[in-house]
Amino acid sequence: MKDFNYWKKLHENQNLEEFSNDKMGLLWLKTKSILRKELIAKFINTNNITLHETSLQRQFVELFDLLSKDVLNSNILLDKFINVENLKQVKYLDTEQLVSELYKLKNFDWGGDYNNSLDKFLVSRYVKVYKSYDSLISKFETEINVAVQGYVLNSWYNHWSSILIEHIFKSHPKVLPTVGQIKSVDFFINDIPFDLKVTYLPAEYIKEKRKEKGLPVELTFLKKKAEEANVNFDKKAKPSDISYEIIEKMKDKNDDFCHSVLETLKNEKLEILREVQENPRILATWLYENQGEMRFGSENRLFLVLVDTDDFSNSWKLKRNLSFLKPTIINYLDNIENKNIDDLKISFEFKGKPQIFTALADIIFVVK
Repeated sequence: MKDFNYWKKLHENQNLEEFSNDKMGLLWLKTKSILRKELIAKFINTNNITLHETSLQRQFVELFDLLSKDVLNSNILLDKFINVENLKQVKYLDTEQLVSELYKLKNFDWGGDYNNSLDKFLVSRYVKVYKSYDSLISKFETEINVAVQGYVLNSWYNHWSSILIEHIFKSHPKVLPTVGQIKSVDFFINDIPFDLKVTYLPAEYIKEKRKEKGLPVELTFLKKKAEEANVNFDKKAKPSDISYEIIEKMKDKNDDFCHSVLETLKNEKLEILREVQENPRILATWLYENQGEMRFGSENRLFLVLVDTDDFSNSWKLKRNLSFLKPTIINYLDNIENKNIDDLKISFEFKGKPQIFTALADIIFVVK
């Protein structure tokens, strides 16, 4: 029987496919969306519902059981309530001021090569490496403070820019927001739950595609061309710093040879971009299979992929350029009916997990 615990277990075990095509599952998610004390209180008062339980979790069960007696009308009631509450939340957000704050970040540098876990990075890189107290203390001046600061600033930028982008989606008539947080769901589009992921064309993806095409590793190519162009660089620096130095020096030199080198790299990236724009499923599958282990999820995802073709490394700046993002997002939502659901179905594997996962996924490309 598809009761409360049935949907609870599916949600907890990341088996989310069934929620996309079952009105009862949607009802469970929407009820969970208002699982905050003040929201449930407003909802039951608005709709003359009496609950006997007092704890939130028990109210969740009781309310869902009551609403599931008339799934169709209960979904309509929840949709109406959620839309009203979302409008209230939007009014409290000073978009212009928040965008101004985001423009204060001048460099997007994580300060380390950790994958989704700063504490794991600090333990493996410093705690378990340095036996000397004084040696460890010295790293605060040169490395640890930089890593922590970079992590906090970039996380802050990603958090608030994502909220602003979510509000573009949530303001569209075909989108039902979640007014409370639900793991793996940011909103519903035509009653299909989606988690929004704002990202870029990943450097690792580009690296893999270059290898498939028989192209050299980008840094190897740059080093070789730098020698041919008599462009000196610090050979002991980090790979990212070497790449930056060579590219900037070639831009400054700006002769025909250097211009040709940079144009070649750019055109190779643009070709990879064109390929994934023509077949987004390839990149969507790759993004699922290469997500961080700490944040693994198999939920439906809508990827917003931002690309600055003048300088791919500056694509992060597009996250705060709402006037540039909005037309593409609105156009996608306006024409969502033209999408075939079967075209959005993907299957993927994940290292360390035996099963094959399925999800609905799509990509919106915003290319400057």
